[in-house]
Amino acid sequence: MSENNPNQRHKLIEYANGPSLEEINGTVKVPKGKGFWRTLLAYSGPGALVAVGYMDPGNWSTSITGGQNFQYLLMSVILMSSLIAMLLQYMAAKLGIVTRMDLAQAIRARTSKTLGIILWIMTELAIMATDIAEVIGAAIALYLLFHIPLVIAVFITVFDVLLLLLLTRIGFRKIEAIVVCLILVILFVFVYEVALSDPNWGDVIAGFVPNAKTFATSPQVGGQTPLTGALGIIGATVMPHNLYLHSAISQTRQIDHSDPDDVAAAVRFTAWDSNIQLTAAFFVNALLLIMGVAVFKTGAVSDPSFFGLFHALSDTSKLSNPLLISVAKSGVLSVLFAVALLASGQNSTITGTLTGQVIMEGFIHMRMPLWARRLVTRLISVVPVLVTVAITAHQTDVQQHVALNNLMNNSQVFLAFALPFSMLPLLMMTDSRVEMSDRFKNNAWQKVLGWISVIGLTFLNLLGLPDSIADFFGANASAGEVQTAHIIAYILIAVVIALLAWTISDLYRGNKRYAAVLAEKAAAAKAKEETSAKGAQ
Repeated sequence: MSENNPNQRHKLIEYANGPSLEEINGTVKVPKGKGFWRTLLAYSGPGALVAVGYMDPGNWSTSITGGQNFQYLLMSVILMSSLIAMLLQYMAAKLGIVTRMDLAQAIRARTSKTLGIILWIMTELAIMATDIAEVIGAAIALYLLFHIPLVIAVFITVFDVLLLLLLTRIGFRKIEAIVVCLILVILFVFVYEVALSDPNWGDVIAGFVPNAKTFATSPQVGGQTPLTGALGIIGATVMPHNLYLHSAISQTRQIDHSDPDDVAAAVRFTAWDSNIQLTAAFFVNALLLIMGVAVFKTGAVSDPSFFGLFHALSDTSKLSNPLLISVAKSGVLSVLFAVALLASGQNSTITGTLTGQVIMEGFIHMRMPLWARRLVTRLISVVPVLVTVAITAHQTDVQQHVALNNLMNNSQVFLAFALPFSMLPLLMMTDSRVEMSDRFKNNAWQKVLGWISVIGLTFLNLLGLPDSIADFFGANASAGEVQTAHIIAYILIAVVIALLAWTISDLYRGNKRYAAVLAEKAAAAKAKEETSAKGAQ
């Protein structure tokens, strides 16, 4: 597409190089001088759209089986992951508010076109990996609630594009409210089920303190070690595409960018909104782990898929508490679980589509209608799910459940690739005085914690890559297949490191160029002022 003709259209695709999510950018009014709570309410909403990414179906079975296998040992991992997420999301929102660019636009403006295309493809794969988990979760929920055959349930998930068409007509503020309601449904279900289970709260609190066993490679319980359980939780908690999304939707509020105090207020209230919503996401993930410990007998759930968890909640022989057993007989626990699963699956209809639009506009300067964007992504995502259902149609129910669970878990490997390429640029740019000014760049403790988090998460993601690739060969992989998987993983790790070096180098040079441009503009402005002053004399 020619950049010389911004109005040029090619069917459903058009050139885009304007503000991030231009249709909703700066559309929400913020009251001035109306007090803390009313102002906070006006800024509330974007944090909810981000928070739903931290409680999607992809991490449900990981948290529950982690609790069942290791009791409260991994509770500290959920806490650390949530705190890291709060820090990174704060930086993403701050970048969007201060620079008036989303993360994709900021990266593309300071890197080469080729690198921009590579990063776009990687992030698209990460979005599709998450969407696969949403398809599986929503389809299984429809199957469990309404006994719809799985193949038909998967096809039904494609039609959530109709829901998106409806949502795009009601305004962004109402979309935020709907997402908050979905979060409250999920939170209510798990608060209710955990409250009935009456866990040992002393043990729960003790679990928030990490120890040497938290990242140990033994013992192995149910095919899982504390390390693999921790990596699964970390991988499902910090989502790369959420950083792109938050940097864009933080710009939906009307801000006077000529007033640094107004910008500072926007950053502050956006941080409040984000942290409140991410705290809700933390509680959901913690409640999931507590369910694994307090609801089920140790080792009782042999099928960790959504099917297995649904049936376990109505099987009194697997439950650990007399009150739970009496409620489970009515089927309420399992139905509520499926309702929460369906609510979680629908969240991607909104957030996944917006994120896809952000990275498409930012990295390659192209735009599609939101409904078309959603339809394309979902049609691609359902293919591997349909193939898995078709291949396992004549196998036992448990084998089919395990196959779908493995597909969901294996698809998350793309998140490990994409995460460093969103975290590192974000940290570099928010550390920069040139990008953020002295007032808004990261302070010392944010910088230290940021680099520890980014390096630590990148290391842990790459550390778990060999086992993640090996999982593609199945649970009964031969020694030769495992060795092949590890070789592939090490090659991919080398590629990731090389791409990271390329990205850092491009960003560093781009930042230097940007600083030089700003210096030239400042010098020209100063010369103009001096000329005007001499003319006045």
